[in-house]
Amino acid sequence: MSVQDKVIAILAEQALLDVSDVTLDDTLETLGIDSMGLVETIFGIEEAFDITVPFNANAPAESGFDVTSVRAIVAAVQDLVKERV
Repeated sequence: MSVQDKVIAILAEQALLDVSDVTLDDTLETLGIDSMGLVETIFGIEEAFDITVPFNANAPAESGFDVTSVRAIVAAVQDLVKERV
């Protein structure tokens, strides 16, 4: 399973949606994921990829981890996975 597929599966699970309902252009808002859901999503991503996501729930815009869209989250996770190797 690719990074993209795993991230989409994590987001779909958090949003209680089918994977096929999540597109790269979706935002957390369009998926219905609130701030608590975002924190749970970050934990899920960290566990699935064995990475540490630089995310601060108190200041998400300053975290350096782009959560503006599914596409941005996938790209950020791909970068973190590459750094891990």
